[in-house]
Amino acid sequence: MNTKLVLTLALLSGLFLACDTSSNSDEDSLTLELTGVEPLQNGFHFEGWVIVDGSPVTTGKFNVDDNGNLVTLSGSVIPNGSFEVDADLSAATAFILTIEPSGDTDEIPADTHHLAGDISNGSSTLSFAHSGSLGNDFSSATGSYILATPSDDDGNNENSGIWFLDPSGPSATLNLPTLPAGWRYEGWAVHNGSPISTGTFTSVSGADDLAPYSGINSTPPFPGEDFLVNAPAGLSFPIDLAGGTAVISVEPYPDDSPAPFTLKPLVGQIPLDATDRVLYSTTNNSGAFSSGTVTIN
Repeated sequence: MNTKLVLTLALLSGLFLACDTSSNSDEDSLTLELTGVEPLQNGFHFEGWVIVDGSPVTTGKFNVDDNGNLVTLSGSVIPNGSFEVDADLSAATAFILTIEPSGDTDEIPADTHHLAGDISNGSSTLSFAHSGSLGNDFSSATGSYILATPSDDDGNNENSGIWFLDPSGPSATLNLPTLPAGWRYEGWAVHNGSPISTGTFTSVSGADDLAPYSGINSTPPFPGEDFLVNAPAGLSFPIDLAGGTAVISVEPYPDDSPAPFTLKPLVGQIPLDATDRVLYSTTNNSGAFSSGTVTIN
């Protein structure tokens, strides 16, 4: 073969190899593992972000199925939870998981930061305590509640309302961290397996956002609700909450579902012999919070 032709082919081959290497260096992959994360509803979905040179770079949109598998928005399982990322991940300093609204198409992280963690030596442990998430692990959260129905004048249905307050003051009983943008607290009473919202709130010493089930009398300026009117389908008010469950959840805002979100820092079993205006305590449930890890491949 002509020596000049061989040399030309060799040079071209080297050029192609150089181009391929350059292309590969700009695209890396990472593996995401999540524990205790529940599926988002109504078109809401998760999106991962790596922070590179101080800016967020998307790692992809996804959801989880009922078995905890990471799935595409069309429902296909993502093999090994692996995502190809159009960035040099050797420069990544942190990972943030967001909850994105239905129809989201932009390249901007939503305010609702779910889990986050710093990346060190190619890996990250994700938690809610990270400043890129809720900024608190909720291990110090405490709370208590009473049963009472202050919004009517009937003394025979006092176990049909729940209020997160100390009646001796009255004063606030919830000790909860201030939430960042994208999150709100919500109170719940679970009766015969059905969760009923007491309303969302951001301040433990103020009224929550609405009182759709309470009577016509004024109610205390604290989170809570009387279950007296406008009962949801399948329920008949008044009810006896004794034997049920009191819950404080952390909800994404905007919310993907009317059901309680997976983050429930406070849970309290209401005694079977519960009586009105007696202070009952909740239990810290932060040990059941979801978590995750990221590994750069």
